Amino acid sequence: MRSSPRGVRYTLLGFWTVTALAAGTLHAQDLRQVSEPVFPPTALRLRARLVAIQGGRTLPARDENKLDTARIQNALNHCPPGRAVELVPDGIRNAFLSGPLRLRAGVTLRIAQGAILFGSRNPRDYDRRPGGCGVLSRRGTGCRPLILADHAPNAALMGPGTIDGRGGATLLGKTFSWWQLARQAQVQNLHQNCPRLIEISHSDNFTLYRILLRNSPNFHVLYRDGRGFTAWGVIIDTPGTARNTDGIDPSSATDVTITHCFIHAGDDDVAIKAGSAGPSSHITVADNHFYTGHGMSIGSNTNGGVRDVRVRRLTIDGANNGLRIKSNSSRGGRVENVLYQDVCIRRTPRPIVMDSHYSFYGSRRNEIPTFTDIVLRDIHIFGPGRILLDGYDATHRLRVTFDDVILEAPNQVRFRADHARIRLGPGPVNFLPSGNDVTILGMPGQGRPYPCQGRFKPMPSHP
Repeated sequence: MRSSPRGVRYTLLGFWTVTALAAGTLHAQDLRQVSEPVFPPTALRLRARLVAIQGGRTLPARDENKLDTARIQNALNHCPPGRAVELVPDGIRNAFLSGPLRLRAGVTLRIAQGAILFGSRNPRDYDRRPGGCGVLSRRGTGCRPLILADHAPNAALMGPGTIDGRGGATLLGKTFSWWQLARQAQVQNLHQNCPRLIEISHSDNFTLYRILLRNSPNFHVLYRDGRGFTAWGVIIDTPGTARNTDGIDPSSATDVTITHCFIHAGDDDVAIKAGSAGPSSHITVADNHFYTGHGMSIGSNTNGGVRDVRVRRLTIDGANNGLRIKSNSSRGGRVENVLYQDVCIRRTPRPIVMDSHYSFYGSRRNEIPTFTDIVLRDIHIFGPGRILLDGYDATHRLRVTFDDVILEAPNQVRFRADHARIRLGPGPVNFLPSGNDVTILGMPGQGRPYPCQGRFKPMPSHP
């Protein structure tokens, strides 16, 4: 033993021990061989009939009831598997207006360059039950998504055009927007009934490719209960103040790759979840850039178990949180074998959050979260902030490794640690967490911080 801050036990481990522990976690990403998708041949081409105004941000009031839903859905229904329905501009006409659409197995919906698919502002178009959408209630399941793929294997949604959910626009017949409804729900402790932009369920091998998603009323993309999901080159651009507008959420999903994406959202940029439907596993999040939002998250639903996650070559610039695992005893489970590597974080007040007592408890208290075999390697954090390392209790301790993790301003970063077993090294680490029931293992080495020069990229410009 060596001297350490109060409440911290410090134990030296041999180099081989730390290396073996880390090396044993390297082979667990998406098990598929994932390459850049290609556009399928177009079977049916639909030409735009509407003209977007205000720089492509909205439609004239006179056109707000001119829905294209029926003709788009009819084309999807008659498109053969392996081919695409393509929405294209026609001269100055560049816009489509739609209520909920349903994708079919093997069929791609493609939004061509310069085309915009706007979501309807009429809540009645999304009703899952009469009058259920666009209201506050004790339940939050009153709306259908704008685009649904349910039991539709090998379907796809591709760009490079735009889908705009119009979350900040006033609803027809109302005095508020979807986002204002969500904020009011928070004030009144109720559920907002706002549609998700894209919901994919029980649909193996789904592809989301080179498309711009913006202004979703709720989650942008939810992929659940499936095996094989690829999001490649997706741009998500929604204000950071828009509540519950997660970017991409895999839930109870296996073999997932999210790559080359730019995500600017109002909630989790990516959130890996696992509920009663089963675990999430073999997930790769690589070569992405996050901006506003709640960062790279796991949880809060982890009761199905989350394992075998690889997050690599990520920048986080201006989010509320950076790398975050969150759960509590009403929705907790085992989160294990998670590697974060090659990550640059700046302008983020909570760069690392491991939270076993996350808010929003349900009625149960017997689903205890356990976070174990969590490795952070080659991480560089700029600026001040707070780091939380919170295990649930002495029986369910956080087990985390920091290896080549450098704080650019260590004196401006505050720590809170509880019930944690923390390994340092073998790479450099320039901080020493302390707290209640905290054990420090290993010995950090010397070296330069992970290089982040030129890594931060501006959000891509678009209409």
